[in-house]
Amino acid sequence: MGKATTQAELVLTQGRIVTADAAFSVAEAVAVRDGRILAVGRNDEIAALAAPDAEWIDLAGATVLPGLIDTHAHVEDAGLLRVTIGFEGVGSVAEALERVAGMAARTPPGQWLRGRIWHPMAQLAEKRFLHRRELDQAAPEHPVSLPVGHFTLVNSRALALAGITRATPDPEGGTIHRDADGEPNGVLEERAEDLVNGLLPPWSTAERQAQLRDAMAHFNSHGLTGAISAAVNPLDLRCWQALNRRGAMTLRLGIMFAPTGGLNPTMTLAEWEHFFAHIGVASDFGDDWLRMAAVKLQIDGGMTLRTAAMREGYPGAPDYHGVTVLEQDRLDALVAIANRADWRVGIHAVGDAGVDAVLDAYARADAEKPIRDRRFIIIHGSLMQPDQMHRAKALGVRVDTQSAFLWDKGPAIARHLGEATAARAIPLRSLIDIMGLDLVAQGTDYPINPLDPFGNISVAVTRRDRHGNLFGPGEAVTREEAIRLYTSAAARYGFAEDRVGSLEAGKYADMVVLSDDILAVPDERLREIRAVRTIVGGRTVFTA
Repeated sequence: MGKATTQAELVLTQGRIVTADAAFSVAEAVAVRDGRILAVGRNDEIAALAAPDAEWIDLAGATVLPGLIDTHAHVEDAGLLRVTIGFEGVGSVAEALERVAGMAARTPPGQWLRGRIWHPMAQLAEKRFLHRRELDQAAPEHPVSLPVGHFTLVNSRALALAGITRATPDPEGGTIHRDADGEPNGVLEERAEDLVNGLLPPWSTAERQAQLRDAMAHFNSHGLTGAISAAVNPLDLRCWQALNRRGAMTLRLGIMFAPTGGLNPTMTLAEWEHFFAHIGVASDFGDDWLRMAAVKLQIDGGMTLRTAAMREGYPGAPDYHGVTVLEQDRLDALVAIANRADWRVGIHAVGDAGVDAVLDAYARADAEKPIRDRRFIIIHGSLMQPDQMHRAKALGVRVDTQSAFLWDKGPAIARHLGEATAARAIPLRSLIDIMGLDLVAQGTDYPINPLDPFGNISVAVTRRDRHGNLFGPGEAVTREEAIRLYTSAAARYGFAEDRVGSLEAGKYADMVVLSDDILAVPDERLREIRAVRTIVGGRTVFTA
């Protein structure tokens, strides 16, 4: 333990402090001063550092981890839990429609009913989307918009307000799904979602700021002290800035900026270049609470929606290779323009063909202006192949994965892509072995998947889904690696490894006290672990 030069304001003793330092050492106690760690060591060493009026927390043997960091989540959505329809636990079409009808009964006629992201194809026994006429029956007096991630389900009132009829052409980059008679069936895909999303009334600034406070509290309750928010629009960014100015942040946030609100910009290339030429800031602008992490783009869909862009044809449809939402030339240009303006880029790529497209774009940008030390990102990389991992490592590109997809969506992945492909999905073992921990981390893609980090860690370690099915056990990782993916490795996303991610002197006092010893509980109990206290910058922001 290094010699301290001042006294601690906060001491935590009698615990098991998992530091996640280079040696993954375990200490007994930690001292905090001015929001930073003063020292980590034995109980007697730390007790000797306490100021007379210091706050003491007796951990009574509890385990402490560095504050957890989710490197890919839609943070803002956690603020909508009180005002949107949730489909957690829903297992049939009838149950889903009951949730919609319940919200309709509590909402004045004519007001929009909005849903939280869910996965009908994975959740529902019927393995299908809801039809607009079913939604009409559940909510006859309300327009309905239910996002599904790359799809939005709407009813007839919403279609009418958007002016969508059988004569409406598909927008570029999107599809208006239709029934056998050619009528819109209420399923809008990718850019077609914008036809309805643009009609949703905006929240007031006060409402949105209150929602973002709720979102941070929700993340803190899961032991999360940091996150990368996956696609932040300009209005939400201004609300985050206002909260930060008031000292109201309880979550260290990296912003993946979506300048026009969508996963891909609705701009011409000339407008995109003009935007970056005049914005006046580059990636990593900000402070240790709120920072511009990257600009967000997207190349394909997802495994559970049968839209991931694949090198090989899909089972039973050898000529179908999934969905690509950007032409390679446009992707290359969007990346190159951002790179020239010193903006890092993160691109959603799930299928191996999608990853090929992203790596091609990154390589072309690198040839013009090196990206190797700038940690460009492949978001998801769910079906990356070993040759792509070697290529990404050579470019210094990081991959931010989500094991949680296997928990309740593993069977849907196997159904769409085949058992062999499902077994290699989220290839954490291969990613770490080939690329190294420093270029890999884990998130949840909340609310696509549950936010619970311990559930995510459980899947990474066991490769088992909620039914006990095993998916690719060779891609399992150790507990230490799983913890590092949420701590020391995650901190590198925002070039913050010198400030957070491990419990070492000089770093911010971001930590979480656990209900159980994560290094000792049996595998089957990893998912039961909960945060009982979350501390950010030396301040307790959550207690169970």
